[in-house]
Amino acid sequence: MNVNRELLNYYIHKKLVNKKDAEDILRECDSLGVSVRDYLLAKEYVTENTELPALADYYSLPYVEIDMLDIDKNLFNLFSFEFMKKHKIIPVSFDRNGTLLVATGKPVNVSSASVLASRFSCKVDYVLVPPVQIDRYVDSVSAVLSTSLALSDLKSEKNEMQIQELQAGKKDEPSVSKEDEVINNPAVRLVDSIIKEAIPYRASDIHIEPFEKNVKVRYRIDGDLQDRAEFPIEAYSAICARLKIMAGLNIAERRRPQDGRINLTIGGKEYDFRVSTLPTVFGEKFVIRILDKTTFHFTRADLGFTPEENAIVDKMLKRPHGIILLTGPTGCGKSTTLYSFLKEINSPDVNIVTVEDPVEYTMHGVNQTQVNVKADMTFAVALRSILRQDPDIIMVGEIRDEETAEIAVRSAITGHIVFSTLHTNDAPGAILRLVDMGVEDYLVADALVGVIAQRLVKKLCPACKKRGRTNAREMQILGLDEPTTIYRPDGCQFCNHTGYKGRTAVHEVMYLNEAMKNIMLKEKNLEVLRKYAIDNGMTPLFDSCKNLVLKGETSIQELMTLSIE
Repeated sequence: MNVNRELLNYYIHKKLVNKKDAEDILRECDSLGVSVRDYLLAKEYVTENTELPALADYYSLPYVEIDMLDIDKNLFNLFSFEFMKKHKIIPVSFDRNGTLLVATGKPVNVSSASVLASRFSCKVDYVLVPPVQIDRYVDSVSAVLSTSLALSDLKSEKNEMQIQELQAGKKDEPSVSKEDEVINNPAVRLVDSIIKEAIPYRASDIHIEPFEKNVKVRYRIDGDLQDRAEFPIEAYSAICARLKIMAGLNIAERRRPQDGRINLTIGGKEYDFRVSTLPTVFGEKFVIRILDKTTFHFTRADLGFTPEENAIVDKMLKRPHGIILLTGPTGCGKSTTLYSFLKEINSPDVNIVTVEDPVEYTMHGVNQTQVNVKADMTFAVALRSILRQDPDIIMVGEIRDEETAEIAVRSAITGHIVFSTLHTNDAPGAILRLVDMGVEDYLVADALVGVIAQRLVKKLCPACKKRGRTNAREMQILGLDEPTTIYRPDGCQFCNHTGYKGRTAVHEVMYLNEAMKNIMLKEKNLEVLRKYAIDNGMTPLFDSCKNLVLKGETSIQELMTLSIE
């Protein structure tokens, strides 16, 4: 109990726990027979992100991200994947004095320490890393190994088939029965490993593309496609059969595009893989979109909203009715931001109904409906039905046509809060897009609460980003009079030599107060509307991204990818 009290006092000192809750927490820990740390994590007083830096201070351990470590693969291979995940440890390297550095997610782990002591007769130093990063690293190594073994088996099988054909005097292409292809073990293992390997790589899509002599596998990571694997074209029919069986597609149909889905649980999480096929010259191309079906956990802070932007968003979300729009190109995270808003305002006393295409995350307490064009369940049809379901809050995945726009706007006017998305380049452009869709400008002015334009930019890899002074061209882009320090991408093993790891969102948040509503009724020129919005407190996308460059979080190259300056 003394250890519990001492650790709890440290959490209070770090302002992670209120002092008034201390005695109740200690009483509960004593009653349940658990440690203070386990109790606080279970009851969500703290999270790993908030707790680990404080815990590192308490135990006098360095706290680092696993990406910052140069892990010796020879040491890594001395322990089983199961052992490292169970005990949350990874041996990193020996220093010049023979001291072993170990990354751990558990600062006090007697059982793993005894195993390390018996395996290595040397001094051991520890660094504290988030346990989830240890799991992710081990999973990524495991998945890469699986794919390599499956590819090796496929190549061995191809060579064996060629030898058999030569011995039999065959000259034509080998004919393989469909039944044999489907149960072909190397093909089955390859497909499974390609799909599972995409998770620790944080891929959003998997591309499997046939060419004349080989098949390429590429992952979309942080918005860019990256080569992952390559295998012989002779094995592709078996790969296609396996994918189609998993996705519930017609194996015999090769001339038309098909859509299906695969549900898998990987690492304790449920994933939905949306499979799309497209006939090409050399065979069917597969694109697999990866959706995490587990409970939505992002907050506005996770999504890159600044304190100034949050203050404006707070005003929007407190409005009793009206429409709030997210704008931007496909894949910029609009739906994710809408989900974060729904999570905030979700409570037992409101009825939230959504219509989406597709449902990307399931949320407890929210009624979610999916568009089904074949069943004539369009956004407009679903929205009309939702209005008969006594909703307080409505989310429409996308406003695509005049009918949906009209219903959404009128729903907002008649006392509902409506969230939706539009494809426009900036926030002021959403006003003109609604008018172009046929909604009267006075209805738009009455209904619209605010518009948030969003883009995703890649974050510089913390392990290898290079610090330097701005040159003349960079100063011109950033609008600076004097040189300043910024960071540039370099490339290392942790970011697959791209210089970037992960993405964050940049926003421009436009709030429609009475002054803005009056202006939009009089003015239909986009540039004039944009100027008024900036004068009214909106920070443009370019300036939001520029701030990230100056903070060292992204690069000038990413700033230049924004279409708005």
